[in-house]
Amino acid sequence: MEKQVVLITGCSSGIGLGLAVRLASDSQARFKVYATMRDLSKKERLLRCVKDCHVNTLEILQMDVTDQQSITATAGSIKEERVDILVCNAGVGLMGPLECHTYDSMKKIIEVNLFGTISTIQAFLPGMKLRKTGRIILSSSIGGLQGVPFNDVYCASKFAVEGLCESLAIVLQHFHIHVSLIECGPVSSNFMSNLQSCDPSDRTFQSLDSDTVSLYTRYLQHCHTIFQDVAQDTDDILQVYLEAIEAPVPSLRYFTTQFFMPLIRLKMPCASGSDGGRSIITDPWKGYIQGYQ
Repeated sequence: MEKQVVLITGCSSGIGLGLAVRLASDSQARFKVYATMRDLSKKERLLRCVKDCHVNTLEILQMDVTDQQSITATAGSIKEERVDILVCNAGVGLMGPLECHTYDSMKKIIEVNLFGTISTIQAFLPGMKLRKTGRIILSSSIGGLQGVPFNDVYCASKFAVEGLCESLAIVLQHFHIHVSLIECGPVSSNFMSNLQSCDPSDRTFQSLDSDTVSLYTRYLQHCHTIFQDVAQDTDDILQVYLEAIEAPVPSLRYFTTQFFMPLIRLKMPCASGSDGGRSIITDPWKGYIQGYQ
């Protein structure tokens, strides 16, 4: 049986690393995994996790999602010359009062979370269209559906990814390509430790008004409580990714936790539907997309 070729971005830690290990370790060897990361010096943890037992199911490649040449080089390194399942997982966070963020720090968030995702999809979408099959799975966030205090720019980047995927889903159904968003809540991974945030000792932060400082301080305390109480283990999150990978007809959205669903339902009544809201997005456009099936 021919293996499904999977390419995953952001595999140096967290969800990307865990998913690469899980698929490469599949008992039926159904997958050939290309695990990519920007900095190959961080590959040792992944190698330790697979214990050198997956020579035929795992390859680690360098890829920077913000570098077009890097993406092109990676695409050219796929021995099978195709990707059946693309998992866009690379992402970074930014937290703090908006006034504290530099232009460069905000630009990085948009470049990685939005343009990096777009560039990665652009590289592999033509092949999927040609073969009339494929799956594109994206690591998104509750912050892509609902604004989160002091995560303004991060949420903006994720809101944009949500719109991107809703738009793609309408057209790509014609090519039998499925787009799925994994809506993650708090995760016990390195994401929070890698998160860019405001330094209280920074001059910009110290110049903030007292009300904003007080609100931000209280928010940080709230975050600590939330992560203690409801943060999910990576293994729990991975089960949701596997569902999206293995479902005969995957949903547009998968939610890794029910904790935030009451809030999400207020804004998106269709979110808890059996198809994750896919029909609400795609059905109104049936008459406009020729060849819809």
